[in-house]
Amino acid sequence: MKVSAFLIFGAPGSGKGTVGAKLSSAVGIKHLSTGDIFRGLSPASESGKLFSNYAGAGKLVPDEVTIQIFSRYVNGLIDTNKFDPEKSSFLLDGIPRTVAQAELIKSVVDVKHVFVLDIPDYSIIVERLLKRAKIEGRKDDADENVIRARLNEYETKTAAVLGAYDSSIITRINGAQDHDEVFLDTLSAYVKAKQNK
Repeated sequence: MKVSAFLIFGAPGSGKGTVGAKLSSAVGIKHLSTGDIFRGLSPASESGKLFSNYAGAGKLVPDEVTIQIFSRYVNGLIDTNKFDPEKSSFLLDGIPRTVAQAELIKSVVDVKHVFVLDIPDYSIIVERLLKRAKIEGRKDDADENVIRARLNEYETKTAAVLGAYDSSIITRINGAQDHDEVFLDTLSAYVKAKQNK
């Protein structure tokens, strides 16, 4: 059975997590961040070690491994009654990140709409991530070289994923605005997307 999902896209530091959490609270959609899934892996596990090696170099986890971990996690939520696919939808943050993942995920997910948080000026993103590193103690945000490697990965691989979806289900939002304004624009786009279904 496929799960219904909305996607939230944007470069690292564009506010996907913040906006996703607010949207989840406001409309009851289940926000699922693959970054949180990966960071929650046991460092001693095979998946945890693999993730650590890639994240430490600012690279993406291989597609097949990402989808495998994601599918296992989603099935776990369904099996433990933490998510009812017949009554709710996911807001996916951080997946798919490559064109190959967009293809692989089709067997698991029915994508309803895509929200893109656009921030063309990467200096804003670098500043946000360095600040987040101090507040949250996130090692992957503390090194500007790693940040720039992640932004390059986003530009070369993740941004291309949008081409896998029809433009009629994509809404672009100004991610450089204040977080509350980004949230309100995303909420408005979500309501419109629901009405069009």
